[in-house]
Amino acid sequence: MLEILGKTNFDFMGKRQFAFLFSGIMVLLGLIALVQIARGAANLGIDFAGGTAVQLKFDQPVRIDEARKVLETNGLNDAELQEFGQDNKLLIRVKTSTTIEEKVAERVVAIFSKDFPNNKFVVDSTTEIGPTIGKKLQEDALVAIVISFVGIILYIAARFELRFGVAAALATFHDVLAVVGVFYILDKEITLLIVTALLTLAGYSLTDTVVVFDRIRENLKQRRRESEEATINSAVNQVLSRTIVTSLTVVLVLIPLTLAGGEVLHDFSLALLGGVIFGTYSSVFVASPLVLLWPGTQGRLLKRN
Repeated sequence: MLEILGKTNFDFMGKRQFAFLFSGIMVLLGLIALVQIARGAANLGIDFAGGTAVQLKFDQPVRIDEARKVLETNGLNDAELQEFGQDNKLLIRVKTSTTIEEKVAERVVAIFSKDFPNNKFVVDSTTEIGPTIGKKLQEDALVAIVISFVGIILYIAARFELRFGVAAALATFHDVLAVVGVFYILDKEITLLIVTALLTLAGYSLTDTVVVFDRIRENLKQRRRESEEATINSAVNQVLSRTIVTSLTVVLVLIPLTLAGGEVLHDFSLALLGGVIFGTYSSVFVASPLVLLWPGTQGRLLKRN
C-alpha cells in the first residue's frame, strides 16, 4: 500500500487532552446549532422552514444564472434554483420567510412570463410546504440520526466490545455536531440534502474508525507487556498512512465539487468535505483515546498479563 508518512511514532494518546479540548469546543458549538435549529433561529431550508416549490418546463433551455438574476431583480433574493437540462426544467424553491401572505407560485410564473416572453413554459408542479410539515421533517431527520447512532453502537459492540461501540458512536456524534456547528457559523442553509450528507459522513467516519479499532484489538492481543496507552498509540501509528491515503482520495474528489459543483452540490460537498476531515481526526484523537479511558480497561489488561 502507498505510504505517505512511512513509519511514524507520534504520541497521539499523550496529546489527548488538547484534542478533547478542541473536540469539546466543536461539540458545544454543534449543540448550540441544534438548539437554534430546533428554535427555527438557524438558516433553515424550505424543507424545514416551509415555503413554495414551483417546477417550470420551458420550450428552450434556460441558463440558471439568468433565471437567478431575474428573480433577484424582482425581489426573490433567497430563491433556490435547480435545473434539469435534459428536459429544460427549472425548479424554484422560495422559503416562507421570504414571502408573507403572498401567492408565491403566481408571482414566480408572472416573473418568468414577463422576462422570458420568447421562451414559453408550462407549470409542471406547484408544492406548498407549511411550517407543520417542516417541523415534522425536522423530527424525522433527528430520529434518523439517532437510529443510526444506536445501530453503530450495536454493530461495533457485536464485532468488538461495548467500549469500542460507545467510543465509535461518540466519535461519530462528534463529527456530525462539528459539521453542523461549522454550517451554523457560516450561516449555511440546513436542508434535507445536508441531513443526507451528515448520515453519509457518519458511515464514512465509522468505516475509518473500524480500521483503527481492528488494529488496536490485534495489538492488544499480541503485545501483552506494553501498557494499553502504548499499545493503542502504536496501533494508530501503524494505520496512519492508510487512513491519510484513504481520506485524501475522497478529499481530492470533494474539493472540485465544492469549488465548482454549482449551487446545488456546493453545500452537500462542503458538508462531506468537513465530515471527512473531522472523521479522520476523530478516528485518531477521539475514538482511540475514548477506548483508553473506558472504566476498568487498565485492570482487564493487567489481569491478562
